[in-house]
Amino acid sequence: MEEENVLSNARVVRDVAEELIGIIEGVKSMGEIRGTQKKECQNLIRRLRQCLPLMEELRDLDAHIPEVCISCLRKLKKAFILAKKLLKTCHAGSKIYLILEADAMVTRFHSVYDKLNHAMDGFPYKEIGISEEVNEQVELMCMQLKKAKQRMDSQDMELTTDMRAVLAADSDRIMECDSIKKLANRLSLNSLDELRIETVAIRKLVKERRGQNAEGTQKIIDLLDRFKRFAGIEQVNVLDDPVPCNRSLQKCTSIAIPFDFLCPITLEIMRDPVIIATGQTYERESIQQWLDSNRRTCPKTGLPLPHTALAPNVALRNLIIQWCKTNNYQIPKKTPPPPPKKAHSEKVITLIQNLSSSQLQVQRKAVTKIRMLSRECTETRDLIAEKGGIPPLVRLLSYPDSKIQEHAVTALLNLSIDDAIKKQVSKEGPIPAIIEILQNGTVGAKENSAATLFSLSMLDENKVLIGSSNGIPPLVNLLTEGTIRGKKDAATALFNLTLSQSNKAKAIEAGAIKPLLKIIENDQLDMVDEALSVLLLLLEHPDGRKELGQLSFVETLVKFMKEGTPKNKECAAAVLLKLCTNNNNLMVIALQYGVYEHVSEISQYGTKRGKKKAMAILQLMSKRGQIPSYNNVR
Repeated sequence: MEEENVLSNARVVRDVAEELIGIIEGVKSMGEIRGTQKKECQNLIRRLRQCLPLMEELRDLDAHIPEVCISCLRKLKKAFILAKKLLKTCHAGSKIYLILEADAMVTRFHSVYDKLNHAMDGFPYKEIGISEEVNEQVELMCMQLKKAKQRMDSQDMELTTDMRAVLAADSDRIMECDSIKKLANRLSLNSLDELRIETVAIRKLVKERRGQNAEGTQKIIDLLDRFKRFAGIEQVNVLDDPVPCNRSLQKCTSIAIPFDFLCPITLEIMRDPVIIATGQTYERESIQQWLDSNRRTCPKTGLPLPHTALAPNVALRNLIIQWCKTNNYQIPKKTPPPPPKKAHSEKVITLIQNLSSSQLQVQRKAVTKIRMLSRECTETRDLIAEKGGIPPLVRLLSYPDSKIQEHAVTALLNLSIDDAIKKQVSKEGPIPAIIEILQNGTVGAKENSAATLFSLSMLDENKVLIGSSNGIPPLVNLLTEGTIRGKKDAATALFNLTLSQSNKAKAIEAGAIKPLLKIIENDQLDMVDEALSVLLLLLEHPDGRKELGQLSFVETLVKFMKEGTPKNKECAAAVLLKLCTNNNNLMVIALQYGVYEHVSEISQYGTKRGKKKAMAILQLMSKRGQIPSYNNVR
């Protein structure tokens, strides 16, 4: 009986070891991680591979196997299964989900490490005769697991910050396009193939959640829609039709339409295929819409287009016609085309005329519609400006109706995104009226007025004009009393305005420093970088250096250099450098708060700008004899 138990235990160990070897081989061949958490995935895979020699020895072991060994192996199997599931999520999961849930993902990695460590820690290596070499490898891995810190990769942190900024953006503003573009490029969610894969991953996620965390799921779907809009891809409901596919296929699933017959943009069968400069073929209407949106790249390859000429693909069109006849397939009826440009132009002219109507309701309806049209596309904004829409919008800024004021200032905000129109808006002298709305308008009007001042202040002459027109005090008030979005709009506008030397004193005199310091202390606002960027500019003024040269502020900067995001650390290092360049006492205080260790870490692992600022601080310390030698820093 005892011999049977020994054989049974040996068989169990062999079988479990084989399973674990299979898992290790599986994760080794998993391929490149398409999303984020790459660094953590690589670390986890490396640690699993370190277990391979142990598993191979256990598989071939003939010695007596105690029950404790089997118990540890079973715990190890559970840890391996969790690790495999986690790696699979990172490999094939939604990129959007992985970034939004970055904190939770870090926790999941740490949980796997804990389970691995717990299983390995009680293993009876000596009792079962594991070789000394393998034993040393396992001990080393256990030591690494115990030291593993629960932290997010700096690039993932920046992506999370960027994505939260996009989520917080007002969909009524076209100013957010740059943020979406930047995020889409960083996540590689700007091509048809990548968006198709992402859509599949999100549908799977929705099924797994089964209605739980509906708000979070909707955020993910909304972001996917924004990326699709930016890429010029037709949107579909991800819950109903998550994989972009030909609608006619859903109606007649028995017919498999050749993939080459589908337009890469809409994935619908082509009626009028045309060839573009890169040699790719698209439906004429779809690629024309793409080109009309000022895009000059191939949607499929991303290559720049040397010209925008479209050549009919007669051979493919004939093949499609022949295939349809052979398979008795009827191409779905074409949806009605959009109104011709002339009709659109006439509509805009009528709306502009109605802006000067003597009837309040007519004016309100017209300015609301102009606001909506102004965010559509560059062509529509050009049309509004070309047909004389700017002067009546500026006049409406002073109209005694709060809703009309809000619509007018928002329309001007959208129009001013384009540099040429920005100059046209500025010529109409809207700044005093915008400042008046900033002081006395509705909450939404104040926020959009601040954003408009930011947009107009891109022109240097407007920076001075806004400052001299007493536009800074109401921005400081919004910074103090506004909503989160209002505070962000005010901080952004103040940053741009204080690039002008004359406005620095005005901002300090208006009391900008106190609310900026409060914003830094408020974790809920997530505005540390914006506030520190404005403070950095105010430090260029003597009064700013005097007001900010407090012990508590130095301690706050050191805290961010220790615990903040990579961007927080970069901004805090830049501010500390500026603060201490002319004040040796503040550098001594920073050293007492332990800044040396943190600045050394930033100099090695920080962002590009963060490294530069940290190196400059270390050089400053060395020059003043506050560290032995800069050359000794590693």
